[in-house]
Amino acid sequence: MPLIVVLHGGGGNAKNIEDATGFSEKADEEGFIVVYPDGSGRFDRYLLTWNSGFCCGYALKNNIDDVGFIRALIGYLQEKYAIKRNMIYVTGISNGGMMSYRLGAELSDIVAAIAPVAGSIGGQATKEDTIWCIPEPDYPISVIVFHGKNDSRVPYDGGMPTANDTRGAFSYLSVNDSVSFFVRHNQCDAFSQRNISESGNIIMDLYAGGLNNTEVVLYTLVNGTHSWPGGKIGMRNGDVPAMEISATDLIWEFFKDHPKQ
Repeated sequence: MPLIVVLHGGGGNAKNIEDATGFSEKADEEGFIVVYPDGSGRFDRYLLTWNSGFCCGYALKNNIDDVGFIRALIGYLQEKYAIKRNMIYVTGISNGGMMSYRLGAELSDIVAAIAPVAGSIGGQATKEDTIWCIPEPDYPISVIVFHGKNDSRVPYDGGMPTANDTRGAFSYLSVNDSVSFFVRHNQCDAFSQRNISESGNIIMDLYAGGLNNTEVVLYTLVNGTHSWPGGKIGMRNGDVPAMEISATDLIWEFFKDHPKQ
């Protein structure tokens, strides 16, 4: 069966992201394995974070090896369950979205595709820090991205968050920086195939033609906030998700169409 690793946001936990995304119900319907690991923190079950390289909190400050943790977790699951080796995927939101980007870069030997929601490939942890960015992956990897234009915590255009949130990074690289990074790496078409919903609120940009049949897709939610499209509120910030699309449904359709070649 395919495997999807789903990563909670900063300050969240496994139960929080399971409830917000509905991935367990989707796994039962479609026949894949879904896993919700916990990040680390001062407490065992809440206020947990991931070390995405430049964010966030406890995991970053203590230099937690979350890349090594997820690699070991995937290896453990492969020993215990019949997992298709060419269909291993990672998704997550906010700090979990940032971690998804990092895992796509550093675990491209085993991960076929990633789906960051409201994340970034890099930024500044503090005002004094230089900009950190994920390293170049060793292999092509397909990517589907979801990001709201009205995201006040991880700004669509990059820079400092406008929300009063001192628990994240000081600044972030933009969605364009993040998408362009993987378009270049995969050698996809430089210009996207664009589709805009009837409402005008959902803009889909597809960068096709990448190495090993990889693609990069960006869903821009014009009125979107820092939330999981089509999900429950579920996030600690309480932003209301856009309901015009379901990120969970679209991520699964993308993942199953993009096994590792």
